[in-house]
Amino acid sequence: MEKKISDIKNEFTAADISELPLFAETYRNDGRGSVQKLVARADKLIADYEKERQRIELMKAYEKQYSQYEYICGVDEAGRGPFAGPVVAGAVILPKDCEILYLNDSKQLSEKKREELYDIIMREAIAVGVGYASNERIDEINILQATYEAMREAISKLSKKPDILLNDAVKIPNMDILQVSIIKGDAKSVSIAAASIVAKVTRDRLMLEYDKRYPEYHFAENKGYGVAAHIEALKKYGSVPIHRKTFIKNM
Repeated sequence: MEKKISDIKNEFTAADISELPLFAETYRNDGRGSVQKLVARADKLIADYEKERQRIELMKAYEKQYSQYEYICGVDEAGRGPFAGPVVAGAVILPKDCEILYLNDSKQLSEKKREELYDIIMREAIAVGVGYASNERIDEINILQATYEAMREAISKLSKKPDILLNDAVKIPNMDILQVSIIKGDAKSVSIAAASIVAKVTRDRLMLEYDKRYPEYHFAENKGYGVAAHIEALKKYGSVPIHRKTFIKNM
C-alpha cells in the first residue's frame, strides 16, 4: 500500500538536512507528481547545502594557514560611517572544528539571518568580546582612532588571549599580538565574518533602543546613517546627544 502523500509531505517537512538524501532516494521512483516535486525540492536543498559547505571551507583558508596557533581571533567593526551612535567592534575566537554555515560579511546577510547567526556564534564560539567608542569619543579623537580603541576593548574582553588576530583591513596600534590585515576579510575569513556579525547585531540593537528615545530620526530603519529621512530630521529638529558633531557639522 502506497504511503499517503500527506504523510510524505510531513516526512519531508520534518527531515533534517542530513536525512534528505535518504528521503530523496526512498521516493525517487514514486510516480506521483506531487511526490516528485518533493524529491526535486530535497535535491535542491542538498545541492545548496553542499555548495554552502564548500564556500565555508574556502572561507577557512586563513584559519588553516595559521592553524599552528591555538586561538585565532577575528576582529571587525560596525558603524564607522553613520552620523549618530557609537562604533562597535567584535572579536571572536571560533573552535577549530567550527561548522557554522552562512557566515559572511554582515552587510551581505538579511537582518533575520544575522540574528540567527549571532545566537549560534554566541553559543558555539570559544570566546566573544565587544568594544564600543561613543559618538563623543569619535568627535574627540576621530573615527579611525575610536575604531582602534573599540577593537582593543573587544579583544581585552575575550576570556582567552588570542595568539593571532585576523583583522578586516586594519592593523591595530598598540597591540602585543601578531596581526594579519585582510582586505575584505569579512567575506574571506569565518573568524572575521563572525566578528562582523557580532558587531553589527550589537550596534543595530543599540540603535533600536535609541529609536525609542528619538523617534523623529527613524534610527530603527537607518541605524544612524545619513539617509534622506535622517538628514531631513536633522534639518527640522537639529541634533540629539548621540549625533557625531564632526560628521554633521556641514549639514
